[in-house]
Amino acid sequence: MERIEFLRNKMTNIAIDKGFTSSEAITTSQELDKLLNLYESMKQTNSQKKVE
Repeated sequence: MERIEFLRNKMTNIAIDKGFTSSEAITTSQELDKLLNLYESMKQTNSQKKVE
């Protein structure tokens, strides 16, 4: 979660400074997307284990 928040803040700052379509903003956004997908996958796995 700390890394997700860090990347959110970083992406926002990059977007403000360099624009939303800058290569750095896009790269950071992609990294954030990967982490968010991993986090959601982990949440679903944990929820399924609780049901079983």
